[in-house]
Amino acid sequence: MKSRIRLKKIADQVIVITGASSGIGRATAEAAADKGAKLVLASRDGDALKQMADAFQRVGTDAVAVTADVGVEADHRRILETALTRFGRVDTWVNNAGVSIFGRIEDVSFEDQRRLFDTNFWGVVYGSVVALGYLKEHGGALINLGSEVSDVAVPLQGVYSASKHAVKGYTDALRLELQDEGAPVSVTLIKPAAIDTTFVHNAKNYLDVEAKLPPPVYAPAIVADAILYAAAHPIRDVYVGGASKATSAMAKYAPSLMDKLGGMFIRQQRTDTPATQQGGALYESRHAPAVRGDSPQPVLERSLYTYLATSGRGIVLASLALGLAYGLTQCLPNERKRVRRW
Repeated sequence: MKSRIRLKKIADQVIVITGASSGIGRATAEAAADKGAKLVLASRDGDALKQMADAFQRVGTDAVAVTADVGVEADHRRILETALTRFGRVDTWVNNAGVSIFGRIEDVSFEDQRRLFDTNFWGVVYGSVVALGYLKEHGGALINLGSEVSDVAVPLQGVYSASKHAVKGYTDALRLELQDEGAPVSVTLIKPAAIDTTFVHNAKNYLDVEAKLPPPVYAPAIVADAILYAAAHPIRDVYVGGASKATSAMAKYAPSLMDKLGGMFIRQQRTDTPATQQGGALYESRHAPAVRGDSPQPVLERSLYTYLATSGRGIVLASLALGLAYGLTQCLPNERKRVRRW
């Protein structure tokens, strides 16, 4: 028997967020706190989490911190147990924790590749299975963080791209199986474009120069809003930033063109500054509990595309997506000259 999915208002929810101590996770926690949600905050940085939870408590938001490594299955069970002990329930579970590696695939050690998958892929798998053990009976939302590179492979972040492709495949298959069971669980994949967080600071760097994100870069608050929308409204996917949707559309409908632009993507991720650090947060927390990064390029604070995607304006949205895809090709005249006309 199929069960109807019923999601609560954010103010009435208990929300679990992994990777909550910085970046998108921290932005989502702050936005959820502003809306009155109760929070279960998880990451490897226990000190930063405790400071966050204490700060939330001082302003009237009930929050609990759980020091956890998402690459360890047992840690997810501790997160759930803590949530049930403190609040008696979970309404939304957000698998957000992730890390990246900058470097050519052949240069990246197998050990580092496996470690990245432990966090980015297995962290989502463990979190999803543990969350569903509760949500399938009680209902709620499961939200997984993919990326624009869930659809588009990006050179110099090849291992990261592979992990986010895997997250997409896993999430889509899981959604279908839950639908077939009639489980009362909404499953959403969030696909952000480049976001101004501590992402680059926390990435392991194999390059000879400091890395940077390819433009355009968006504010993390846009992702937080998309996550909270999905927590209260069943939705399949949310592309955060028009660039995410545009590059996904180009990869689908003009894959040869995207392949030809590989050199541009490589140049866009390299700075002129010699590399000073390489370890990143692959194996341990870097203790950078900030929401925003230090993007060397302008940051877009709003996304019309994402606003329309989360407000039901489908016709306008479709037209905008086509315009974005076309506009992106027009903004790359130098690269397009290198593309053979078939």
